[in-house]
Amino acid sequence: MTAPDTSGQLAEQLLRLTRRLHRAQKRYLDPVGITPAQSRLLRTVAHYDHPPRMADLAQRLEVVPRAVTTLVDALEAGGSVRRVPDPSNRRVIRIELTDEGRRILRKLREARRAAVEDVLAPLSAEQRSLLGSLLDELMAGPGPAC
Repeated sequence: MTAPDTSGQLAEQLLRLTRRLHRAQKRYLDPVGITPAQSRLLRTVAHYDHPPRMADLAQRLEVVPRAVTTLVDALEAGGSVRRVPDPSNRRVIRIELTDEGRRILRKLREARRAAVEDVLAPLSAEQRSLLGSLLDELMAGPGPAC
């Protein structure tokens, strides 16, 4: 008899949970009219103190610059972000949130909270705290940053 592959089981459980969370978020994001990738870009732009360059966003999101361009194009068409010239270098374009983008970010936060609440509903406050601690430990562990 062979020993169970607990690492494999855990990996599968984490992947299934991630997919479940993505589906829940998509369900809540659809009424906002934004894709998960666009949501991620908006949240990333909001984390900067000053409007970031497209290259900064690509690096932070760990995607190719072309992917950022496509996302920015869609968000700009929807009025959530705008391209602005860098005051110190006219060749550099920065991305800033608009008032509409900030409004959508508020809706996104509500949608994400609701989606996470759906997934975490079976857990008690103590279990959620323990899960958070365990996930922090995994994220801080050795290996490539996620």
